Amino acid sequence: MKNLFVKIAAVGLLMLAPAVAQAAEGYSTANVNMRAGPSTRYPAVAVIPAGSSVEIRGCLSDVNWCDVEFYGGRGWVSGQYVQASYQQRRVYVGPQYYRPLGIPMIRFSVDNYWDRYYRNRDFYRDRDRWSRGPDYYYRDRDNRDRDRDNRDRDRNWRERDGDRDGRDRDRDWRDDNQRDDRQRGDRQRGERQRDDRRGDDRRPDRRDFDCRPGDPSCDE
Repeated sequence: MKNLFVKIAAVGLLMLAPAVAQAAEGYSTANVNMRAGPSTRYPAVAVIPAGSSVEIRGCLSDVNWCDVEFYGGRGWVSGQYVQASYQQRRVYVGPQYYRPLGIPMIRFSVDNYWDRYYRNRDFYRDRDRWSRGPDYYYRDRDNRDRDRDNRDRDRNWRERDGDRDGRDRDRDWRDDNQRDDRQRGDRQRGERQRDDRRGDDRRPDRRDFDCRPGDPSCDE
């Protein structure tokens, strides 16, 4: 019976061993951004000061990025900025040290990770686009910005064209008015000249008033 309890205890310790080896202590080697994913293109969630202690929760096998815990927050840091103690010396965290340091190899999923740690963050509302990868997110954002710029340019062009058309219409209207004024002035001047000529034709000869009976000039 005693041997049975010993065996059960040993099995229990073996089962607990993987759970215990879920984190390793590390140190940041510089003021480094802790990010929402394993790339410098993911949003930064905190800045880890140089020399700060972090808990390494796991690292990716294909790229040298690790999921770390810092002051209760979670995020990702490149292994080239994290060191750990190994055989009485500090080494930069890399795939060759994952197993000796007890660091598990993990995978990253935006959906699961962000649901767990970033629900209160502003970038969480764009989770669907981020879930396709940071390259897709930035390409999609650049396309949206480019479309918005094109719409702004089109609107500005339309507004400038509208202003130009309005100025052209105003100029044409002024030109028409000036032309009408000139024509009206010409007509008025012509009418005055005709009136003057008619007046001259109607004006009696001065002799009609100056002549007196018996005046020799009246006989001319």
